[in-house]
Order: sequence, then C-alpha cells, then structure tokens
Amino acid sequence: MEVKSNDSINCTVALAGLYNVYDPEIGLNVVDLGLIYEIDFKEAEKIIVITMTLTTQFCPMGESITTDVYQTVGNAFKDYEVKINLVFDPAWGPHLISEEGQQFLNR
Repeated sequence: MEVKSNDSINCTVALAGLYNVYDPEIGLNVVDLGLIYEIDFKEAEKIIVITMTLTTQFCPMGESITTDVYQTVGNAFKDYEVKINLVFDPAWGPHLISEEGQQFLNR
C-alpha cells in the first residue's frame, strides 16, 4: 500500500523510521503491515499529522504501537509537533500488507 503524503521527501524520511516500528504480536513493521495511510506535513504550523489504523479496533497493543509511531516521527522531526489521527474507516485488512510483508508472513 502506498502512503499518501503532501511532501514526498519528508515522507520518505518518516517512513524510514517507521520501518523500525513493529506490531509486537505480528512481528511486522507498521509500514509493511499497511497501518500507515497518510503523513501530512503542515509546514507553516510545524505539525505532522499521521493518519493510521490498527489491525483491529480493540488491538491490545494499539497504545504501544501509536506511541512508538509518535516517538519515532517526533525524533526524526524534532521541530515539529506530531499528531496521530487513528481511524478505522477504511478498516485494515490483510490486502493492505505489502509484498515484502506477505513474504515475511509466508502468505
């Protein structure tokens, strides 16, 4: 799944960090898992809005995952405020897992 962004260069930097944030139950990073939908950079306000989801609305590791996403992007962009927009529409499904993720999971 391609992550939408209004700034492809900064998005690449953010994604590089997010490849190191894992869903601890599945063992796959949040990018290849398809949990990151959009990363918006509001330059004037110095705000980054990350629209993402979880595998289920009641994911027991949800708080841990969102905290890791928040901290990872915040560490990469120290002058920005990071906001997480957690959505469940569209719902996550296995079809969102990248080809690399599918191979990792042997699907």
